[in-house]
Amino acid sequence: MRKTISVLIGIGACLFATAHAQDADWQKVDETLGRKAAVTGDVHRYGFPRTDLTVTRDGVTIKPALALGGWVAFKPAHGGVMAMGDLVLLEPEINPVMLKMIGSGLEITAVHNHLLGASPATFYMHVAGHGDPIKIATAIRDALAESKTPLSAVPAAAPPPAVDLDTAQLDRIIGVKGQANGGVYQFNVPRRDPVTEEGMQLSPVGPLGVATAINFQPTGGGKAAITGDFVMTSGEVNPVIKVLRTHGIEVTALHSHMLDEQPRLFFMHFWANDDAIKLATGLRAALDKTASTKG
Repeated sequence: MRKTISVLIGIGACLFATAHAQDADWQKVDETLGRKAAVTGDVHRYGFPRTDLTVTRDGVTIKPALALGGWVAFKPAHGGVMAMGDLVLLEPEINPVMLKMIGSGLEITAVHNHLLGASPATFYMHVAGHGDPIKIATAIRDALAESKTPLSAVPAAAPPPAVDLDTAQLDRIIGVKGQANGGVYQFNVPRRDPVTEEGMQLSPVGPLGVATAINFQPTGGGKAAITGDFVMTSGEVNPVIKVLRTHGIEVTALHSHMLDEQPRLFFMHFWANDDAIKLATGLRAALDKTASTKG
């Protein structure tokens, strides 16, 4: 009987904490961050694209949706929220933003590049936090104010350009349905195994950054610049490297994004500018070396 009561109390406490987190004043969080969230399930994700930057590589002007889309996501957890994100920064912005973050009690979980040879060089700071969503949002806003990241959402001036690619064929090859975003065709390919952090499953995986991301930006004549990141366990890293290089796709970075996830994950960034169908075939071959979903 005592065991049953203890279990029921534990369940009740868990339900109370979840309900409390779901009662967060999301409108206030929106106002603090200066933009509306994209809501998927119980995750509120805020985009911080570097629309102020003009970044080029190999003659390609990189659209924010291809590789300059910073973000922070909030998920109810433990009576508050779990926050995680990936911020796009120039080199002189890294330490001022970091100092503000750690001064507010947020964690830095990674700092690295994603692209090679881009001008200007961009860097990516992964952040995490737990607790009151408004306090976390305030800390993020104050830290980003140390950079030139636009802090007010810019109204869309015109419809984004059409994605001039055979997207139906890309869907068939990659094995999941993509979506157009800001002139870029994007895929999120989940892993078959669940990913957890501090005992909580990170779901939905796309908004929380633990699905393989693949982005195609048309560059004319059926070609596309591609980038993104593969999400892999340690045993998958070198098989994926070999397949990507065999198909003419550069590996531009290999690193972690988080500190305490299970299973331990590694993230591999890539780049190519070639025939989109050819590149999709190579990317699918690399996905087949991982425990990724298909169809």
